[in-house]
Amino acid sequence: MIIACLDLEGVLIPEIWINFAERTGIEELRRTTRDEPDYDVLMKRRLEILAENGLGLSDIESVIGQLSPLPGARECVDWLRERFQVLILSDTFYQFAKPLMAQLGFPTLFCHDLEVAADGRVSDYRIRLADQKRAAVKALHGLNFQVIAAGDSYNDTAMLAEADAGILFRPPDNVIAEFPEFPVTTTYAALQDEFDAAAEKLK
Repeated sequence: MIIACLDLEGVLIPEIWINFAERTGIEELRRTTRDEPDYDVLMKRRLEILAENGLGLSDIESVIGQLSPLPGARECVDWLRERFQVLILSDTFYQFAKPLMAQLGFPTLFCHDLEVAADGRVSDYRIRLADQKRAAVKALHGLNFQVIAAGDSYNDTAMLAEADAGILFRPPDNVIAEFPEFPVTTTYAALQDEFDAAAEKLK
């Protein structure tokens, strides 16, 4: 049995923080795991920026409410679910992802939680498990599953390396340069072809 593990932002949905940066005009919020390998550094700075600008969860939710999955994403998820079990492994937060998961047909999602104060401020974040993407794939191996994984950013590469096959989807040039061992795809059709090819090799 093969499980397909996918990243969420940048693979199936738009980057939430980039869209929020565009709405607020705060350029520094455009930084994502495509730019900063250390997720803790990235999130701590994001929370500082939110506090400095008096922005809370409701401000972010108003942007998320206008987002939709990337064109073709729902169809790709449906295609994968016909052939594999599908698990979304993301470093986003349940508070952010829930509205968009409905539009993807509610695939299973493992991610993190925000701590929100009574006044709506995002006071902290709770990482469910350090290096959770790699750990999830390792645990699936322990349950005798094979795993094909796809992602786009630095924080996906440990997951891709742990999987039986790893695929990059629309990654930035810096990630392509640093991780040449992973095939690169830029369309869902090509991604599906890579899943088919990987599955054939695992038989």
